[in-house]
Amino acid sequence: MRLASAFLMMCFACWWGVSVDHGGIPRANAASPNIILFMADDMGMGDSSVYQDFTGNSSAEQVATPNMERLARMGVRFTDAHTPSSRCTSTRYGLLTGRFPWRSRLKHWVLFGSQGDPLIEADRPTLASLLRDQGYATGMVGKWHVGLRYRQSNGQPAAGWEDADLSQPLHTSPLDFGFDSAWITSRSHATSGPDAAKLAEPATPPRRQRKRQSEATATAENNVGPGHIHGRTVMAASPNGKQLRATGDDAYVWHDLGKRHSDHAVEFLESHLQDATTATQPFFLYYASNSNHSPYTPSEFIAGHPVAGAAVTKSGAKMDVRHDFVYENDVALGRLLDWLQATPDPRSPGQPLIENTLLIFTSDNGAEINSPVASGPFRSHKGSVYEGGHRVPLLAAWPKGGVGDGSTDTPGGTREALVGLQDLYATFSEILQVELPDNARGERGAEDSFSALAAFQGRTALTRPPMFFNDHKQSKQDHAACAVRVDSPTVQGQAFPGKWKLFFTPSLIRTGTPLPTELYNLSEDPVETKNLLGEKPLERLVAFLTHEAKQHRNAGGYRLNQAAQSTSRSLHFTSHRGDPTTVAKQVAGQRTAEVTLQNSQAPISDLTVICTAYGANGNTSCELTCTLAGLGVSTGASPACDASEAIGFQFSHSVVVESVTLVAGSGQCGGFYTIGDKAPSQVYCMDADNDEQDQSGNVSDLGVVLDGEVLRFDSSPFMGVEPQGEWSIAKIVVRVLNAE
Repeated sequence: MRLASAFLMMCFACWWGVSVDHGGIPRANAASPNIILFMADDMGMGDSSVYQDFTGNSSAEQVATPNMERLARMGVRFTDAHTPSSRCTSTRYGLLTGRFPWRSRLKHWVLFGSQGDPLIEADRPTLASLLRDQGYATGMVGKWHVGLRYRQSNGQPAAGWEDADLSQPLHTSPLDFGFDSAWITSRSHATSGPDAAKLAEPATPPRRQRKRQSEATATAENNVGPGHIHGRTVMAASPNGKQLRATGDDAYVWHDLGKRHSDHAVEFLESHLQDATTATQPFFLYYASNSNHSPYTPSEFIAGHPVAGAAVTKSGAKMDVRHDFVYENDVALGRLLDWLQATPDPRSPGQPLIENTLLIFTSDNGAEINSPVASGPFRSHKGSVYEGGHRVPLLAAWPKGGVGDGSTDTPGGTREALVGLQDLYATFSEILQVELPDNARGERGAEDSFSALAAFQGRTALTRPPMFFNDHKQSKQDHAACAVRVDSPTVQGQAFPGKWKLFFTPSLIRTGTPLPTELYNLSEDPVETKNLLGEKPLERLVAFLTHEAKQHRNAGGYRLNQAAQSTSRSLHFTSHRGDPTTVAKQVAGQRTAEVTLQNSQAPISDLTVICTAYGANGNTSCELTCTLAGLGVSTGASPACDASEAIGFQFSHSVVVESVTLVAGSGQCGGFYTIGDKAPSQVYCMDADNDEQDQSGNVSDLGVVLDGEVLRFDSSPFMGVEPQGEWSIAKIVVRVLNAE
């Protein structure tokens, strides 16, 4: 086991290396725009006065956001923009990767705890790596919340918060996902560390002071989080275990975060221009603010501009602390606009940076409160697949690129096109004229991203693929329900004009089985009050949307859906009442077994699958087993796959792996899978706990396994430190790729 663990650690180290080598990266084209992506937290459309005419909020209740209005006048505003999920972790994953977040292991909710294992796979490209590879300097400030990994005191990866040594540099941070620089909080501000302002020791009598000092120590030792992280460094780490320093410049003070993020953003931009080696490169800044997630802790000032107590309605009345926190985003945005307008562009002498900078403002999901003001006219709010949970502000300006004219004296443009934040990956790729990853050749990346550049520039956009939204708290037993939207489809020659949104039970995301529950036409019913499911004239439409949802959900990405045959093929390994399936009979008792799946209707009629058992430490005297639960290996403590055993699959043709069903039973859902030489990914099981053990369901969206590659499921501890797996493989479902 020690040799096996050492080998695994070497493999993982290759994928999760700590160094960033920029050698050989091409210089960006002189016309490539700088990009600033500003994402607020928990901000509904009604939280910006840009949309007051659209939401219908009165001036007596509408918070004034003058800098957002300024950006909209310079550029455009979108009225039908959406997050891919109604919660923050998932949306951030989708934004950064161009992939629907439920294709990751996280089927709903957010990453919990002080860490949360990195959700983005080690070799998956992100917006930052896309831009860095094209010569951009890349920086981030603010809320990360897609997972970190700490180190133990011996420098090895930590399994979690409990064995983490905060004095060690982080094993995994934004620097591993394309960012050159990062000043972050691990999650939302209140869950990223104890508020040092509450731990301060006032001038009080000694007895009282000792009591407060004891309270400070206890609070700091709670499993809250690491406070400020710069790159890989926990800035307030102390010699006292997980206790953070409560004084000094790096003390984690909640109400200082808005100012701190803004200062670091300008620091990144100015240092970029002051360095002669980088000044001629474009920059990318991902500004993910903590505001306005509760608790509401606005800064007193940002760059001398008052924030706390400064929010007012459009009619001039003072507002509450929540709106101060909303207003903090406006002040931070205004500072960036001022800096861009005042700073000469070294790549375009005589022009300010604002001319060739694409500045985008949006939010990670709808408002966190159920308020008709914050959500505008839309139903529900954060955590819901109704429109109020995922329809968000989206503002953009790029004068040189035709996204607005840059003038604050014009009203700006309004775009009604349907766009999603996961579309930014393909949009940036089109701007840079970079090909998207070839998913059909096994390349990971941007599986669900559709370029919205035409919509940004006011041109006619192409018909987009279906758009999904997930995480629905109104699905009481399991929030992994979702909805899919398709606009004005034609079905078997019949046109269905409108904006059609069909809801499904969690079974679509969990197992790929579509069961519709609600249907709305947003063109006529944007508030989603009239459920049209069951109306006979719409039966053909519902059947079409259901089929489209199933195909796109199971294919692993919309371009893979186009590249693969429409018919799925399955290998069932479970035994039913002691009677093994045909496949089980063929493989049981052998180390390597060959199975052929036939489909006379498909262009490729025969698909051969080679199944192989791998024992621990290279043990070859092992056999495949088949039980009521499914496929396992014979040499471990049970007939399941355990004790660092593994099972591999090779296919005679390239396939899209729709899903693999792992059943833990009385075992444990640990381990990982690999495809060829790609980075390992954690497994999850059909019978795992929804929240505590990642997310239950089929292992899905694995992508393409090319002819000759090995898809391997390994029960060894992920990263060499996490729980070992004990599970059986019940079923594999694939679709053969069409011949090129």
